[in-house]
Amino acid sequence: MNMTMETINKYFYDNELKFSKHTIKAYSNSLKEFFSFCKKEYDEVKATDIRDWLAVFINCGYKPNSIILKYYSLKSFYQYCIEEGLIKKDPTSDMLLPEKEKLIPVYLNQQELANLKNASANSPRDRAIIETLYTTGVRVSELVNIKKEDINWYNKEILICKGKAKKERFVLFTIECAERLKKYLALRIDESPYLFVNGQGYPLSVRGVNFILNKYSKILNLGYSISPHKLRHTFAARLAAKGMPLSCIQDLLGHDNIKNTIIYTRLYAQARKNKYDNFY
Repeated sequence: MNMTMETINKYFYDNELKFSKHTIKAYSNSLKEFFSFCKKEYDEVKATDIRDWLAVFINCGYKPNSIILKYYSLKSFYQYCIEEGLIKKDPTSDMLLPEKEKLIPVYLNQQELANLKNASANSPRDRAIIETLYTTGVRVSELVNIKKEDINWYNKEILICKGKAKKERFVLFTIECAERLKKYLALRIDESPYLFVNGQGYPLSVRGVNFILNKYSKILNLGYSISPHKLRHTFAARLAAKGMPLSCIQDLLGHDNIKNTIIYTRLYAQARKNKYDNFY
């Protein structure tokens, strides 16, 4: 198996800039599991070996998305082997997979959101962060890069300069969000150009925002952490439930592909049902 491990190590080395840390960890675990199960060198593996391996997880009741991830871990590795001329046939080709689960995004309901706002009421900065995340739908990486000069108070919009793939876009905010931001900024004595700063006056980090939200999760004794991304889901879910066109939600979220926004379509059906129920 030394040849296989050397090839796997080279595969990850060559894809180091392409893969995230999460992807590397997930793919690495799957490859180790497979070759421990199969006991063959990578160039001796057949499609039946992979089917037998995946069948173990199916029989153990693994969720379809978990099985699909394990498959794509092998698929990516063997595509690399093909590209490098290490093998002639991809053993992962033409393989039937379980249907991917159609998940509804996890978001806060009205009461949960109200409780979070109330819990942060004594901290103008934290309250402003929560309101901004919820009413604009920005990613946390975008939030920490907002500068005061990026805010158009008259039109109630914020220029997101460092969005995903470095694309610029405008997001909107409400009157209440404007009031929260102005209250927070009025208390600032630092000269930082950034909208949100830490206690030392330096730009707030992604880790810092996560720490703040985790703190309130503990205060509310939720048993789970409220993440910035959950507030982003809450923003999109609320708009979808109110019937905003999917293309508009896509634009506000900064999604390049509408496929990334389609997860919210199931909320339209729920919104119609709620409206129907109100008539009876």
